[in-house]
Amino acid sequence: MVRSSAFTTQGRLHTKDIEAFLMPTLLSDTNLFLWVDLENPTPEETRFYLEEVFHFHPLSVEDCVIDSPSPKVEEYTPKEGDRFTPYLFMVVHAVDYSRADGVFATSELNFFLGKNFLVTYHLKPLKSVAQVAERCLRSNVHIARAPDRVAHTLLDSIVENYKPALDELSLEIAALEDRVLREPTRSTLNEILKIKKEVLHLRQIIGPQREVLARFASGEFKLIRGHLVPYFRDVYDALFHINELALGFTDSLTGILQVYLNMSSNQTGEVIKLLTLITLITTPAMLVGTWYGMNFHNMPELDHGYWIVAGFVVASTVATYWYFKRRRWF
Repeated sequence: MVRSSAFTTQGRLHTKDIEAFLMPTLLSDTNLFLWVDLENPTPEETRFYLEEVFHFHPLSVEDCVIDSPSPKVEEYTPKEGDRFTPYLFMVVHAVDYSRADGVFATSELNFFLGKNFLVTYHLKPLKSVAQVAERCLRSNVHIARAPDRVAHTLLDSIVENYKPALDELSLEIAALEDRVLREPTRSTLNEILKIKKEVLHLRQIIGPQREVLARFASGEFKLIRGHLVPYFRDVYDALFHINELALGFTDSLTGILQVYLNMSSNQTGEVIKLLTLITLITTPAMLVGTWYGMNFHNMPELDHGYWIVAGFVVASTVATYWYFKRRRWF
């Protein structure tokens, strides 16, 4: 699916659903800003728009089409023979957490940011892109006055959408903590390790993404106008806070894992204690039975000795039980 819109420098919609052959003309107009969104495009559409319309560098096109495990940003300046204008290529990741599956689902979003154009490329429908596109078309704030402003709005929306995922994860960790205290079973351990792995995955996404936003927040790129740098810095601060929450989740899961190990150790100790007590309580019976069970020439059973021995065994067992009970060993 290909969506395209052209906006004036005042942020008002100029043209929508633009024919591809008209795009070079619109790009040459410095009073217009062109946004092309490619959602799960066909290989032919990808090649046509990225290579034939915008003439992007082959390396950035390759990075766009192939899944990138880490966010990044690269600046492309045309050399002799290049047909593209200066632009930034950026890869970021949106996340969503499912409590049913217990995993973070990541969706890659690619940006090609130029002076008067923005091209976004993604394989899955993204809530952030849909929300920002709707705001550009209907909002009175006129955020579509320039590509760097729309790029900031997209990044801000992506970071904001991290928060519901983190809220879901927080509820999952709280439920897991209660479960560890109630039933420290093998399945609980597997759940702890699974969620801990997902939090590590989240941190592996946030870390490089923070580095990308830090470069924007420092005003490194000329395509980002100076008055927008503080806005990018605000997005960076929000992502920094999210990273701190992820660190807190890691510490919480480490504590839950330690509680699980302690609970399991206590359960093992109780089992060993019970077996030891059973052994000690039955020791008098085993001793007497072992000795009395040997063969003699004159068997005591012929007289009253059998009942005397049985009474002794019962009395010694009861006395042992009473002694342990008095010492509060069980």
